[in-house]
Amino acid sequence: MVAYRNAVAADADDVMSFWSTAAEDSHRPPDSSDAVLRLIERDPEALILAVDNDVVVGSIIVGWDGWRCHLYRLAVAPTHRRQGIGRRLVELAEDRFASYGGTRADAMVLDDNSQAHAVWSTAGYAPQPEWSRWVKPLSNT
Repeated sequence: MVAYRNAVAADADDVMSFWSTAAEDSHRPPDSSDAVLRLIERDPEALILAVDNDVVVGSIIVGWDGWRCHLYRLAVAPTHRRQGIGRRLVELAEDRFASYGGTRADAMVLDDNSQAHAVWSTAGYAPQPEWSRWVKPLSNT
């Protein structure tokens, strides 16, 4: 039975292991357990996990900056896909946004990740063609 909960510091290494097999990881700087720990420390409700017998099988990062609602790292283990886990993670994220009075959520989805497009589309999300994401890598110094 899959349970949903907020991540805790002890989950950081398990989350990294999970993302290495379940999440698209191209076109981004490498993640680290330290980054997961910083996220959890800053906002203990930001990383929602789906867990099956203490094994991470799903994740979503729910970012709220006080103005907008942002979704990142929606991933479901290949062994657990097509069971509604991704949909439930998005619902939990949207519930959190609603509790803050959020008015619009955006999701970071790679253009070439067609499998993810279907999930997000089913959840009611669509690309916004008039916007592009601009990025700048920051140094660790």
